[in-house]
Amino acid sequence: MQPEELASLIAARRSNIFIDAHSHVSDSHIDALISAAHFAPNHKRTWPLRICVVRGTSRELLGNTIADSMESHGDDPAKVAKTRTKYTRAPLIFVVAYAQGSSDTETIENSYAVAAGVQNLLLMAESFGLAALWSTPAKGANDAITRFCDMATSDTVVGIIYVGSPSQSAPAVQRPHPTVTYRD
Repeated sequence: MQPEELASLIAARRSNIFIDAHSHVSDSHIDALISAAHFAPNHKRTWPLRICVVRGTSRELLGNTIADSMESHGDDPAKVAKTRTKYTRAPLIFVVAYAQGSSDTETIENSYAVAAGVQNLLLMAESFGLAALWSTPAKGANDAITRFCDMATSDTVVGIIYVGSPSQSAPAVQRPHPTVTYRD
């Protein structure tokens, strides 16, 4: 791959919720997406990445698990109801979490490593022509989600990633120029 090809892939990647819920993501694509996340930079080789692959009827179970947690925390009933079915919008859901470190600094570094892994996963999805969207977990639902995913309760969920074939393209977004400071 040439640098301009990589730059083009990065620029083409969009968060896209327009996913065909009836599409299929092959096991080989799933393996490649997980591998891409796994090869993110990892400070001190702590290997903090935790992934749960959710598909089939388990998507609805995930939604009910999160909705039940939201309901117990007094969340808005309309949001709770929407959560019960929202994970069925895509054929594949990745729940991505990071492991707690042995110190506060290591825990922060683990979160950065896993966030970089999610970006790798999203770029790999783009390279396959898949639509993907990184969403944040519901506030207060971490323990319910980690239990559902057979993760340690000390793990922290950083994203719920929807993946599938696009039903339409995501609109282009005008990005402002980044704030950059140079020191020579």
